[in-house]
This record gives sequence, structure tokens and C-alpha cells, in this order.
Amino acid sequence: MNDISTSVLFIILGILILCSAYFSGSETGIMSINRIRLRHLAKENHRAAKRVNKLLSRPDRLIGLILIGNNLVNIAAAQVATIIGIRLYGDLGIAIATGVLTLVVLIFAEVTPKTLAALYPERVAFPSSVILKGLLKILFPFVVIVNWMTNGILRLFGISAAQIEEHSMSKEELKTVLNESGALLPARHQSMLTSILDLEQVTVEDIMIPRNEIVAIDINDDWKLISKQLTHAQHTRVLLY
Repeated sequence: MNDISTSVLFIILGILILCSAYFSGSETGIMSINRIRLRHLAKENHRAAKRVNKLLSRPDRLIGLILIGNNLVNIAAAQVATIIGIRLYGDLGIAIATGVLTLVVLIFAEVTPKTLAALYPERVAFPSSVILKGLLKILFPFVVIVNWMTNGILRLFGISAAQIEEHSMSKEELKTVLNESGALLPARHQSMLTSILDLEQVTVEDIMIPRNEIVAIDINDDWKLISKQLTHAQHTRVLLY
């Protein structure tokens, strides 16, 4: 790199930091995306959703790919920053470059992109999945090797990465989703759906009224008795027999 000018090295360093930010943001965006909504969009033939869903079908490969890419660009950025530091400040430049690069990577390539991706997972995950899909094909041999080693370590603890758990939502989780639906569902509909979830807790005694407690009027009774019953009835409708 001695033949490359310092200004070009700064440009290369900036590109490497942007690449690091891309890997950090795409990891957070894809991993924090709403899986239920993602599956719904995939069933609706949303191309980006289907692409992300396919990447998530093997999270071990996805994480391996992202970490390989992120580590490669970070190592390259460290080397470029070291060369720039030595050119500008001599041997002291190594320490300066290390400190400055650490701060820059932390702010611009880690915290900021990950925060943005956590706030807008779909906006980050969908476009970033295009590049990740291509990179997975290019780096597939390296990803397989890394996964083979990491999965071997996991198997020592009795964990299989191939067993992807599909957790169905519990009743309480579904209630939480309904309560957080906000303006998407009218309050009356939320109440109705929540009541349906509580039906299994409802007993026959809660719904049915014992025969001896039913308020009813015999049409053959005297009119005065019927009038008295209607006057003192606590219901808007009364049974006739």
C-alpha cells in the first residue's frame, strides 16, 4: 500500500467503515424483524420477505456470513488506519489510529446502524438481504467451514443448530398482541377477541340460568298479575309460555 496516496487510503477506510455498518445493521434488522408479519408477507409473495425468510431458515449460516464479512472489513480497516497513522504521526500513529478507529467504529459502524435497524427492521432487512444473498453464494465454502466448527462445539453441549424451533404463540402472548394492536383494531373488536380467548375459563353456570330463576310470564295468568310482573321485571325482554 506504499504506492497508494493517503487521500485514497482515507476513502478506502471510509468504505470499509460503511461496509462494517452495513453488516452490523443488517444483522440487527433481520434478527429483530417480526417473524409473524414476515411469514404473512412471504405467503403474500412479497419478494423481499421471502428472501429474508429463507435466510432466517438457517440462522447459523446467516450469522456466520455476517460475522465473517464484518470481521474481514474491520481487520482491513484496522490495517488501513494503521498505515495512515504511521504516515501522519510515525510510530505514535499506531496508538492514535487504534484509539480513533475504535471510537469511529463504535459510533458509526455499531451503535448507530444497530439502533436504526432496531427501530426500522423491515426497512433495513429487506434491502440488505439482496447483498447478503449474493455474499452467501460467494462465501458459502467459508460459511460452511465456520458453521461446521461452531455446530460441532454446540453438539458437545447437546444443542443442534439444525433444529429450528417454531414456537406457536401462547394465549397470553396472543392477548398481548391484541392489546398492542392499538388503532389497528377498534376497542370493541379487541374486547371481543380477548373474550374468545377466555372462553375456556367460562363454565356452564356462568352462561346458563337455572330454570327456577328464569323470569317468565304465563299468558294464561290474570292481566293484573302479568302487569305487576312486567312492572317489577329487571329485564327489557321477558319469556312467555
